[in-house]
Amino acid sequence: MQLFPAIDLRGGRCVRLYRGDFGAETRYELQPHELLQRYRALGAAWLHVVDLDGAKDGVLANRAIVVALASQQAVSLQVGGGMRSAEALSDLLRNGVDRVVVGSAAVEQPREVAQWLTHFGPERVCLAFDVRLDERGEPRVRTRGWTQGGSVSLWSAIEPYCICGLRHVLCTDIDRDGALTGPNLDLYREALRRFPGLAWQASGGVRHAADLTALAGTGVHAAVSGKALLEELMTPEELRPFLPNASFPASTSATAKS
Repeated sequence: MQLFPAIDLRGGRCVRLYRGDFGAETRYELQPHELLQRYRALGAAWLHVVDLDGAKDGVLANRAIVVALASQQAVSLQVGGGMRSAEALSDLLRNGVDRVVVGSAAVEQPREVAQWLTHFGPERVCLAFDVRLDERGEPRVRTRGWTQGGSVSLWSAIEPYCICGLRHVLCTDIDRDGALTGPNLDLYREALRRFPGLAWQASGGVRHAADLTALAGTGVHAAVSGKALLEELMTPEELRPFLPNASFPASTSATAKS
């Protein structure tokens, strides 16, 4: 399992929301390019970048920052927020982004999104489903920056895409996002049970390295973490097993070779 550090952008600033609430925002003084360099130095191969303005309003508002990050070619970028047209996807992919993340449109425009998967290819498009559990524990999908929806289950939202080559799926438990309460392991175990052929990305709740180990145990392909990394709640040593480009101490390497 890989760790994908997250950079959330709102109004050009690095922020984190608490449980998907745009009124509960924490701003960080670090600039996006500084965070990219920090995570590259730690050994990240991928970064997950979200344009929160775009997620809410449907228009990529932080495009200039995203394109500038992609131009550095320091790590692979996975970018979401406002991806609601083929033109928006094509624009970012032409400008150095490695994978685009489609959220609201995956629920609201399933025919178009299925065509995007076919046209751009399953490695270039990730579908994102932000969920809240209902009173029966069923994951219900929210859209438009978590402000709308709730009638569609995660499982029924994914089902139509299984026949058009879907590979990457990001699932965020909204009530754990930015809350540092631990990931919803049961949700991801059930996701892998129902759709074992998908490369699942788990998001929401990561607080320490034990959470990453637990997520790896569920079989997910990647874990996305924002707040815990921004606030340096995990040491570089704890993160190394989940960052493919991390350098290991010489003594460790020597032991591994012997």
